[in-house]
Amino acid sequence: MRRIFAAAAVTATVIVTVVAEASSAGIAPAVADVPPVGDAARAAGFVDVLTVVPDAVIDLRYATTNNFTHVQLYPSDARCLVHQSMAPGLTAAATALRSQGQQMVFWDCYRPHEVQVQMFTVVPNPAWVARPGPYARSHESGRSVDVTFAGAGAQCPTDRRVDGLCLADMGTDFDDFSSRATAFATQGVSAQAQANRARLRDAMNAGGLTVYSGEWWHFDGPGASVDQPILNVGVD
Repeated sequence: MRRIFAAAAVTATVIVTVVAEASSAGIAPAVADVPPVGDAARAAGFVDVLTVVPDAVIDLRYATTNNFTHVQLYPSDARCLVHQSMAPGLTAAATALRSQGQQMVFWDCYRPHEVQVQMFTVVPNPAWVARPGPYARSHESGRSVDVTFAGAGAQCPTDRRVDGLCLADMGTDFDDFSSRATAFATQGVSAQAQANRARLRDAMNAGGLTVYSGEWWHFDGPGASVDQPILNVGVD
């Protein structure tokens, strides 16, 4: 049994090392063995983001209680699903960040309508949480993502560690409902954080993805503002 655990540990170390070396060299690692999406997700044109950005760090906050509602809104095994139209843009953005030794971190992807309703109940302010309507847009249609980036960091504060990497200093955490969280904020936001936000925007723009001015972490893909039918797709 000890030999099995030891072998597993060595394998995990090799995988992490290979991914880190590929990332620092700007090379996309091979696509991992990602399970196929379900029938409903496939019919909606969704793909698992790990098939698009194999070295992505998936840190879905709504699959935990570490979010502004303090309630777990997604199942623990939730997947980061996006509409297939997002794939080329995310690939380009990840390539741009990878060339700088950074990896994309996903905080939210496709969001079911009922979760959007729950969120708006907690924060009924459309400047921060989109008002649920009769159609699916943005996250509800899988055409928006909430992202940041992370890289190696020896002196990394505990609250910025994720999967062995260090989240970039962006001036605020995810879902910070303050003026400092707006995309182009300068007051109360350090020069380093402003530069990191600009770096993220530049990478996403390279993929044709545009930032929502009200949230530095939110980026829209093609058709994000187009009315789509409300979907009944699970995130697991």
